[in-house]
Amino acid sequence: MTDHATAHRTRIDLPDDVQPPYSVFVNGVRQRPGYHYEQLGRALYFTRELNQEGRLGFWRWTSIFLGIAGTYRADDWVDIVYELNGEKAVKTRLPVAA
Repeated sequence: MTDHATAHRTRIDLPDDVQPPYSVFVNGVRQRPGYHYEQLGRALYFTRELNQEGRLGFWRWTSIFLGIAGTYRADDWVDIVYELNGEKAVKTRLPVAA
């Protein structure tokens, strides 16, 4: 992937304690390096756009609570499974970098 190509892809910054080897999941589905994403430095660049719903405002929460509306926005999440001090660790719902 070139720098130009990464400008149109979704970037996820790796937390400091995540070191290889690790497994990456999007919405619970395991992703393959080189096919679904590429690591450049401390960031993962995905070959498709990932969207996160973000925070819901007061009126949105109120309408959901009252059953007037639901939440149907795209909400992709990225989880990483890795080892930390010899034990399995998981980082969940990593934020999409701006």
